[in-house]
Order: sequence, then C-alpha cells, then structure tokens
Amino acid sequence: MNGMLKADTPLYLGIDGGGSKCRAVIVSSDQRILGEGLSGPANPLRGMKIATDSILAATQQALTCAGLAFNDMSRLVAGAGLAGVNVPQYYQLFSDWQHPFKQLYLTSDLHIACMGAHQGQDGAVIIVGTGSCGLASVNGQLVEVGGHGFPYGDNGSGAWFGMQLVHKVLLSLDQLAPATAMTELLMQELAARDTMALVSHFMHATPTTYAKYAPLVFTAAEAGDATAQALIEQGAAFITSIAQRLLKAGPPRLSFIGGLAHKLLPYLPLNIQQQVTPAQQTPELGAIWFALQRDQSQSIALSL
Repeated sequence: MNGMLKADTPLYLGIDGGGSKCRAVIVSSDQRILGEGLSGPANPLRGMKIATDSILAATQQALTCAGLAFNDMSRLVAGAGLAGVNVPQYYQLFSDWQHPFKQLYLTSDLHIACMGAHQGQDGAVIIVGTGSCGLASVNGQLVEVGGHGFPYGDNGSGAWFGMQLVHKVLLSLDQLAPATAMTELLMQELAARDTMALVSHFMHATPTTYAKYAPLVFTAAEAGDATAQALIEQGAAFITSIAQRLLKAGPPRLSFIGGLAHKLLPYLPLNIQQQVTPAQQTPELGAIWFALQRDQSQSIALSL
C-alpha cells in the first residue's frame, strides 16, 4: 500500500505520551492511517530519557507497521501531546530535545485528547486514567483543571485509587479500620502473605504501579464492600467537581477518556452522565490535528 508514497509526500506523526504508555500513529496528508505503535511511559516527570525512548520506540513501531524505513523518521511532521509538559521546565527540556523528526509541535496530552474527542472543534474532556485532569476549549480559550501530578494531585485517578487501596488495606490489617474485601483481593493479586510483603512491593511504586491495582477497588465495591464504596464516592466527587468547573465554560460537548473512565462514570451524578458524549477520535489523532494546524499557521506566517 505504501510503496505508492513518494519520497517528498508529507507524513504526519501523532504522539500521545501518557504516564503509563505512549501511542504513535502515522498519517498521510490525505488523512489515511498508515501505521501505529505502542510503547512505555512518556511522562518527562519519570525521566527525560525514559520519555524520549518511549516516543522513539512507538514511532519506530509505527514506521515498521507502515512499511516505512527508519530513515523516514526525518520526514515526519510530529504533533506530540505529553503528560507533564504543562510544567514549564519539562516543556523547555522537550523544546531543547534534538529530535529526529522534520518538525515537532508540542502540547499537553490533555489538549490533544480534547482535539481528538471533538475532531478539532470546541468541547471539553476529562481524563480518568493513571492521572486525572480536565480541559475545556471554547472560542480559542483553554480552561485546564488538575494535571498537577501524583501524589499531590490526580485525585480520583487510577494512581489515587491504587494508593488509597493500599492505605485502607494496611489500616485494616493493623485493625485500625474495619475489615475490607480489598485486603484479600490485593493480597491474592500480589501473592503476599503479610504486611511487610505488601509494603515492600509498593516501597518504590510509581503512579503506573498504583493504577494497575485500582480496578480491585471497583471489584470490592460491586461485591458490597462499604470501604471500597466510600472510596469510589470520594473519587467520583473529585471528578464531578472537575466536570462542573469545565461546564461553566459552556463547551458544546463533554467526553470522558482514560482506562478508568468507564468504571467511574456510573458513579457520577445523573446530570453529569447525561451530558457525556463519546470521544469521536483518539488523542493520537488529536495530535495529528494539532500538528496540521501548527504546520499550516507556520506556512502562512512564512509566506507573509
């Protein structure tokens, strides 16, 4: 299929770099998806080398999938939405990165999620994944909520639920809190026998590690566990307040995305649930729109 691509045909790369994984998609100038790739975390807060290695690994996969060569990386006009680049020092680090692409346009993972969800149009998006945050884009104005990072932010996220799970289980094991079904679920999952085994597992845990165990809270809640149910109510209240803040900006659409979104949505107030519409496209395709917009505005500026 891609033998038809001429050497000078523009190629666009969309990167969605989150706290758990990095997705890449290569698209032709006529919007055909040519190849996709997936790799590890691309959040510079976890280390610049880890983030850039993940971006390059996902891109390489996408090139291979598209039947393109490694050298074709220099043809790619890249749009990248990365967790953590809302922090100025990390934005600067990425701006200084000697990347191998033809061009690199940088924004937050939240911004490209919103662009993808609403196909480049106005709207709002809430991410409930490893982290949690929200953004509304209305009439060229962006309203951002959260995205401050774990553990001081990211309330109601996978990382937050995972850490609360460990916290409640340890209290329960020490008989400082009521017994909870979450204890057995977590101990089984880790093949741990005692508190020390549990603590040593999480001693150097990243947000990704905590987020991995978040679904256990929902399993326990569905089985009627009161501690788990209270945790979910608390998490849902955080996400509800983000939604209310974004809706004040008057976005025409609101979408929820992220690995935990479908689990948490039923626990939100009905009036919020009723305003949620499915995301129309993925964040990595949102990154393509971002790259296209920036590339076109650059071209216009150069021709003036």
